[in-house]
Amino acid sequence: MKALLSSRPVLWFLFLFNAVVAAAAPFVVDGTQGVMTAVGMGVVSLGAGVELARGRRKRAAAV
Repeated sequence: MKALLSSRPVLWFLFLFNAVVAAAAPFVVDGTQGVMTAVGMGVVSLGAGVELARGRRKRAAAV
């Protein structure tokens, strides 16, 4: 499962999908629930983005 979740296509999907949901959640869901949804999805998106950046540095260092 870890190999699947750390593959580049899955990381890109997690990054983009969660970023879009985080941006739209406060407008779609009212109140605290919308804000907490945005925060949670934003954290997942940031985690995927950080992992993508780490992978890019590892590949650049190997070349």
